[in-house]
Amino acid sequence: MESKTWHFINSGKCSPSYNMALDEALMEWNRVGEIGSVLRFYEWQQPTLSIGYFQNVHKEIDLAQLEKHKLALVRRPTGGRGVLHEHELTYSVIVSEDYPAMPESVTESYRTISSGLLEGFRNLGLHAEFSIPMTDEQNEILKKPKSAVCFDAPSWYELVVEGKKVAGSAQTRQKGTILQHGAILLSLDEEKLVSLFKFQSIERQNKIRLELPEKAISIDRLINRKVTIEECVEAFSSGFEKALHIKLEPLELSDKQLNRVKEIQEAKYAADDWTYKK
Repeated sequence: MESKTWHFINSGKCSPSYNMALDEALMEWNRVGEIGSVLRFYEWQQPTLSIGYFQNVHKEIDLAQLEKHKLALVRRPTGGRGVLHEHELTYSVIVSEDYPAMPESVTESYRTISSGLLEGFRNLGLHAEFSIPMTDEQNEILKKPKSAVCFDAPSWYELVVEGKKVAGSAQTRQKGTILQHGAILLSLDEEKLVSLFKFQSIERQNKIRLELPEKAISIDRLINRKVTIEECVEAFSSGFEKALHIKLEPLELSDKQLNRVKEIQEAKYAADDWTYKK
């Protein structure tokens, strides 16, 4: 199969609002044909809690704990639950729904895109697999999550190692363009993560806190050493190239494009009206 060329962006550490704004801008440019498909990696200038598009800040998030831990807060354009971005590499994929070999269904396109993550973990020497919830109870949890914590349980076709979630992703589709982005865990502070959410009771919070290490795991605990961002960028960029049969070429944004990102950032992702809208 002949490899198709995709754009590649490694943004490094950016502010939370800029990270979300750039993902949205890339969707916009792909939709109008200004750019093609994109694989992007990025990091966070400060530890951040990102919440899903549909989450209610005041009902689900403990804002006092956010302040205590000096965390930023940003609302994603994608659904899903809360993610603590602290020790991780974040990826995003922007691709047209009409892209050859891209399945029409959300679930199957999720599997196709996430196959790049699967190969990336394997490049790091980890035996990763797709999660496929099979029982009625597991499927009910996907429909009605028991907590607002992303890594509380794997969804369809998320990546697991030894049965534990190692990457959390979310997807949105807007006017024919797909955005899928997610967190690749280099390390995880379970205590901090759980403290950021509100629960029906202390007992429920303690239960989630005790169960989380059995449901989620970071790369450093799987290979017993510190993994660098550079290693992950190499492993996962190669993984996406192999899985999606693509060739990555760096994309440098123009001044006009950078200004558009800042417009979206200021009007939306840096604005309280967006962050606290629910």
